[in-house]
Amino acid sequence: MSITGNRQFATLPTTVFTVMSALAVEHDAINLGQGFPDTDGPADIKAAAARALIDGPNQYPPMRGLASLRQAVADHDRRFHGLDIDPERGVLVTSGATEALTAAILALVNPGDEVIVFEPVYDSYLPIIRAAGAVPRVLRLAPPAWRLPEAALRAACSDKTRLIIVNSPHNPCGTLLGDDELDLLTELACRHDIPVLCDEVYEHLVFDGARHVPLMTRPGMAARCLRVGSAGKTFSLTGWKVGYLSGAPALIDLVAKVHQFLTFTTPPALQAGVAYGLALPDDYFTTLAADMQARRDRLAPGLAGHGFEVLPSAGSYFLTCGYGRFADCDDTEFALRLVREARVATIPLSAFYDQPVTQRLIRFCFCKQEAVLDAAVERLRRYLTRG
Repeated sequence: MSITGNRQFATLPTTVFTVMSALAVEHDAINLGQGFPDTDGPADIKAAAARALIDGPNQYPPMRGLASLRQAVADHDRRFHGLDIDPERGVLVTSGATEALTAAILALVNPGDEVIVFEPVYDSYLPIIRAAGAVPRVLRLAPPAWRLPEAALRAACSDKTRLIIVNSPHNPCGTLLGDDELDLLTELACRHDIPVLCDEVYEHLVFDGARHVPLMTRPGMAARCLRVGSAGKTFSLTGWKVGYLSGAPALIDLVAKVHQFLTFTTPPALQAGVAYGLALPDDYFTTLAADMQARRDRLAPGLAGHGFEVLPSAGSYFLTCGYGRFADCDDTEFALRLVREARVATIPLSAFYDQPVTQRLIRFCFCKQEAVLDAAVERLRRYLTRG
């Protein structure tokens, strides 16, 4: 018997995040690769979920999510971004942000349609686009600014374009879309009547006094945008896998039809905990950003002081760093050397590209305790200065 499997997935390798995390365990390495905090989220949010679990009910919640969480998402979007979201028909709760992205892509494209994405690109986008039979139009961002390539984007938009996917704050680059980039996307989406899927899971992890501005706030874009949020990122509870989409009811209706056949719903107690968390006072969210900025500012000079070229990071969990001073090998080989020999796990930036790249860049995750970051820098120092 010969079983080949789905050709869009069967030939894919295990994700580099899984590989590097496994190597980190094998080599007793400090894991600055996979993007998850090493401390749990707020105790009061966990307590709210625990009460809901004990008190029940623990049967299927509504397919679109608990009414309390859908209302909390709408209230959150109004409070932080001035958006007017219908909690009944404009919000969909999903089992993680990746499910939100998957359901949205499957809902909005057909075989042969083109989807514009920007690389470095979060690794789940392209397999899902291709599994839907659509064709990714991959436009490349250039370091160190990683700005949208205006000429290439204008040229890529056509009658075949059925979706644009943008990620801000960006993983792995840590960039925010600027006003001119938001204006460019608005112009093209409105002119060509293209919906935009906005991956905004790091919306509350923005630094240096900057502010995340959703594309949905631009004129004409409320009807064309879907915003993806993540309780895992906002509350440092990545294992809960609670995500949510907000947007125009007509778009949410389409996505809900896919969601019902993917996961159908999400554990109700976790939804209750997230609803509680989204209603926390503003100082929770500002403290979250300040704490993560402090960790960035602890890791960045340590890396720079030992010879890494540290690129700017305005948001997210991540620093992108050049290593050309130390090696001329490709980034995967260098990352493997670090995890095996320096015992520090990172992610090669090539994991976020569809085609090979020659730039010498790796990604460090700084959402770790300060002592862990300091220990990682010390291990790198010893490795890079060995005789």
